[in-house]
Amino acid sequence: MRRIKKNSPQSLYSALKGRMTVVSVLIVGFGLALAGRLVHLQIFQHDDLLSQSRKQYVRTVEIATGRGHIFDRNRSLLATNLDVESVYIDPREIFDPVATATTLARTLNLDPKDVLEKVQSKKHFVWIKRKGRLDEIARLHQLDLPGVGFIKESKRFYPRRQLAASTLGFVGLDNQGLAGIEHEQHSLLKGKLRRKVVEKDARGRYLQTGLGEDPLGQRNRDLVLTIDEVIQFYAEQELEKQVRASQAKSGLVIVMDPNDGGIYALASYPGFNPNNFAAFPRTLWGNPAVSNAYEPGSIFKPIVVAAALEEGIARPNDIFFCENGNYEVGGVHIGEAANHKFGWLTLQKIISKSSNIGAIKVAEKLGENRFHEYIRNFGFGSRLGIDLPGETAGTVRDLSQWSGLSLASISFGHEISVSPMQMTAAMAAIANGGLLLKPHLTHAMLKDGEMVAQPERQVIRRVLTRHTSRQMIDMLKQVVKNGTGKQAAIPGFEVAGKTGTAQKIDPETHTYSTSAYLASFIGFVPADAPRLVILVMIDEPQKSYWGGEVAAPVFQRLAEKTLRYLHIPSSKERVFVLDRT
Repeated sequence: MRRIKKNSPQSLYSALKGRMTVVSVLIVGFGLALAGRLVHLQIFQHDDLLSQSRKQYVRTVEIATGRGHIFDRNRSLLATNLDVESVYIDPREIFDPVATATTLARTLNLDPKDVLEKVQSKKHFVWIKRKGRLDEIARLHQLDLPGVGFIKESKRFYPRRQLAASTLGFVGLDNQGLAGIEHEQHSLLKGKLRRKVVEKDARGRYLQTGLGEDPLGQRNRDLVLTIDEVIQFYAEQELEKQVRASQAKSGLVIVMDPNDGGIYALASYPGFNPNNFAAFPRTLWGNPAVSNAYEPGSIFKPIVVAAALEEGIARPNDIFFCENGNYEVGGVHIGEAANHKFGWLTLQKIISKSSNIGAIKVAEKLGENRFHEYIRNFGFGSRLGIDLPGETAGTVRDLSQWSGLSLASISFGHEISVSPMQMTAAMAAIANGGLLLKPHLTHAMLKDGEMVAQPERQVIRRVLTRHTSRQMIDMLKQVVKNGTGKQAAIPGFEVAGKTGTAQKIDPETHTYSTSAYLASFIGFVPADAPRLVILVMIDEPQKSYWGGEVAAPVFQRLAEKTLRYLHIPSSKERVFVLDRT
């Protein structure tokens, strides 16, 4: 056998061939491994890798849009939506966190420390400012900062600003109703929750796309309120004027239609602007007409008198001895307001002169059981169900908790707390023939501008017969003609009503204050065919605290303007029309 020399050409060729074979095997093996890996990535891990890729370049944010509008009864816009922009960042795309945070804070009027903390976050998506002002957003657009993006959102806007603010309420950043009718009717008004997809281009700049958005569909229903913006304006105007003039703590006004329970106006002062509600004290956000309870004072006297008439234990001309201004009940001496000393008074004059002792005598004749029953029947001590949040039931104690003084005290509006709305509904029942109606603010619901629902009048119960209602109307007219409510008189109209001056409880001594009063007047007009029930309450007036002097003039001015606005003819105008026909 011939031996091949070690360094011969044949040996070199054989070695090279072996090496080529090994390299080829390695290349084939690597290729097969690479192909296998590609198959694994492309087929078995495709969805997972695609998802991870999209996480780097795509963000999905849920945005609430299309919240329903709110209108007054004449379709005047009270709440709508504006298109605004919100600012967000991807901290990983920001190369100079301190400089960027400083610029964002200065441009958007934010706390630099809070912004820097967000810029240094490890998250991929961080909100910087939701629903910014147009001028702020415009300046930020011009700066074109890396890692900063914008998303269009919908912002709630109240074009009438403070008008009816405590009734409308407001919404939060995510269009969640937080107060007022916005909260109570949120499920109807809330709009749609839609997904906004945000992508980055090859240079890392943010783009807003329509990919992944829910279809627009139809907007949620709009809401039409019973509120009339003109009457609401009159109420707020007259209320503010009187609160300021009397240097009072606060005040409120309710204007109701006594025939269906619809609310024309709910005014409270001081108020707030729902477009910037956070700038005002939280104590102003609620609606005191439904959420606060007060001792009503003498405006409660018609309740005990109406109960006595309904039970047949007294008639308008029956007389009661009023003890010349000093009556002892349960070891306590009770007097009259302004130290009046009344002797014999008819039931009619007990109301018109607002005699405390006369009211006690009527209550004693009625008795605890029947009086308590009528108080409850008139709606006191329970919620009426008005479509506003935070309604209070007030305080009506069980008979078992009454003291020897309770019957007397409650007869003239002490030892009981009621909401202004309860008091207004009770007076409406006296005015409308004896029906206690559910007060309401919802006039209609719309879809695509067309009415789809309109709540009907809801009668809670009958509390008086028509005959008793008629008797009460005649007696309450005398309050304005010849009694304590003369300043509520309106030329050309007969007005029925009742004044009230309630001593407030001193929170420190828990006794009745000698300096803090709640002045009120409640009445209706035209008396014989009522169209308006109006309650005026002025809290802690400083100059005069009598309801007939402080609250009654507000009723007079507001009612006169409203009657003219609603084209309700005066007695002279009605006579003129009859003469012509």
